[in-house]
Amino acid sequence: MIGSQVQRLLAWAQLKNRTRISAGEVARALGLSPVQERKLLSRLVRRGLAIRLQRGKYLVPAKLPPGGRWSPGEYASLSALMASLGAQYQIGGPNAFQNYGLDTQVPNLTDVYNDRLSGRKTLGGLPFNFIKVAPKRLGGAVSQELPDGTTLWRASLARTLVDAVYDWFRFNSLPRAFDWIRRKCGEPRLRSELVTAALAYGNISTQKRIGYLLESLGFGELSRKLRREVARSPSLVAFDPTRPLRGKVIRRWGLVDNRPS
Repeated sequence: MIGSQVQRLLAWAQLKNRTRISAGEVARALGLSPVQERKLLSRLVRRGLAIRLQRGKYLVPAKLPPGGRWSPGEYASLSALMASLGAQYQIGGPNAFQNYGLDTQVPNLTDVYNDRLSGRKTLGGLPFNFIKVAPKRLGGAVSQELPDGTTLWRASLARTLVDAVYDWFRFNSLPRAFDWIRRKCGEPRLRSELVTAALAYGNISTQKRIGYLLESLGFGELSRKLRREVARSPSLVAFDPTRPLRGKVIRRWGLVDNRPS
């Protein structure tokens, strides 16, 4: 049975066309004391009628759900949290690997590149790993409309491949990422997008590895854009950083081809 105060709160939120509410405004709207407000919001969370996004910030349903239980869309709480913080974000890492069919393993949490939060957090029963990066490292994302009308941002396929090389240590994604690039680079448009993403969001080591791989696959003309960028860095990096730095030195790329023969 939903109590009268809960009904009043949800009716007020619906009247105001609000799904994100804050502590303080609820007390003012319903004429509650801070203690009463805190107990009411806690009751909503316990009954599954609200999700606590962060301290004093909550997500509530747009309409009172049938049966008194509410289950928001899979990523609605993430979108709401990022909007509440005014954060830029995009889903990447293993979730993106699986989403694009690069890897069949289903990850047990969702990695979120963003410019505000760092660390793990559970929202609406789903675990997230927030990776805080500089705003300039956000981009190359595609949007997805959620059932509730909000927008979810995911890394594009090209950006996902760049992240797999750039953040290989975090995601344990090399040398698998090289095979993913080989599989996907039959599409001219993706090859071009991959180079653009590597230039915009990759570091020098990432640009060397992707450029050399594209050249070895026969796309030398395209890879020259990356070679011009890395020419200013003569220091050697391993093509495969998971293996010893032993192999053929590729001077034009500042790289050691240490793949097994």
